[in-house]
Amino acid sequence: MARFLCRLKRRTFSLLPIQLAPYCQYTLKAIIGTLLLGLNSRQQGQRGFQGAVLAVDPDSLVTPWLVACWLVLVLGGLKRAHAWLRRYYDLDCIRTQAWEQVRDYFLALGWKSPGSRPIEVLHQYSRTTRQFMFGIPSHLRR
Repeated sequence: MARFLCRLKRRTFSLLPIQLAPYCQYTLKAIIGTLLLGLNSRQQGQRGFQGAVLAVDPDSLVTPWLVACWLVLVLGGLKRAHAWLRRYYDLDCIRTQAWEQVRDYFLALGWKSPGSRPIEVLHQYSRTTRQFMFGIPSHLRR
């Protein structure tokens, strides 16, 4: 019985909208947009996460620590989805450092500016794998 319930949990999909990452207060568009702003500030010579914080709306309450958490969240999801993404995108240029890896993934996926539309990729991934690309829903946590 326990084995059946475990398989059933893996097959069920959360009712959480694809535009949200489980346990995140912000939308994926806001998270990816902030990381893109951080990448732009890094290309201009800034270090750390402060450039991304200064580029977003001050009322959003985004902090450098939150941007660092988002970087880890997004990078983990992209690495987990790497095999699936490789079928549709050229991912041969992915590097080893965190910011560079995120930048390379974003470029490969066509997410070049904060106005990019990542939802199409996220929707296709969720529809075919029945999982979230970023974050882990409660029914899959241990």
